[in-house]
Amino acid sequence: MTWTEKQGLASLSDGAQVHWTASGDTGTRPPVVLLHGGPGLPDYLGDVAALVADLAPVYRYDQRGTGRSQWHGRHTLVRHIGDLVELLDAWDAPRAILIGHSYGADLAARFCLAHSERVAAALLMCGPLVGDWRAGYRAERSRRMTAEQQERLRVLEELPRRSEEQEVELLTLAWFTDHADPERGRQWAARGARRRRPVNWTMNAELGEAGRADPLDGHLAELRERLPARTELLGGGEDPRPMSALDALARSLDRPLTRIEGAGHEPWLERPDAVRAHLRRFVRGAPRG
Repeated sequence: MTWTEKQGLASLSDGAQVHWTASGDTGTRPPVVLLHGGPGLPDYLGDVAALVADLAPVYRYDQRGTGRSQWHGRHTLVRHIGDLVELLDAWDAPRAILIGHSYGADLAARFCLAHSERVAAALLMCGPLVGDWRAGYRAERSRRMTAEQQERLRVLEELPRRSEEQEVELLTLAWFTDHADPERGRQWAARGARRRRPVNWTMNAELGEAGRADPLDGHLAELRERLPARTELLGGGEDPRPMSALDALARSLDRPLTRIEGAGHEPWLERPDAVRAHLRRFVRGAPRG
């Protein structure tokens, strides 16, 4: 399957420049916009774009301060929501189908709260997470690691500075438990640790703090009203982040949740056929025009 791909830089109102990539026929509306996780990572959703780029144009971008969207300043949720508004304008897209992964699902939900009129449909993958999910996540991640791995991760996290190899080692240890298959998980984590770089740890801390100060938990009733009618949730059944948190969110929002068995936090890696079928059904069913 082939499609055209192009890239560009969008100049935002505050002078920031955001790098984007578009796959497929960009003349078709509404486009799909992929929102990657982190926060603080560059875009990594090229494999996901490939699953639906023949059905609709797919835009993805490095959030400001990551990848090829170099920028220095304080990160806020309001700023990142505003970036997506300006990007949609730059792409001449009055409305879009949002597909957010992990933190990107949180960003998609917050965008719906602020600009529901710009969203034709929304698919929230492996997030956002509400309630006291962190304790369960930490416990499951520890269960999937040996005592030696846990200690090594702790030592690396506490280093005031890390070499390139130490950073790769830290990310590999932090990420391999995200996958259902531990052996392949180590391979995927090591690959991601070298490609999804550099991590903007300042951005991660600032947006993490902002999210904890204003959690989505306090906006669920409003979010339920502002989400587009076609909104779904999807999660990996073996994600160390508790599936019960996604299930509780789906029930609060009165939206369907699909569980991909045998997959973790990046389900398209472990169950590509199942995720491909789900995404294609979702995009085909999104409102057009």
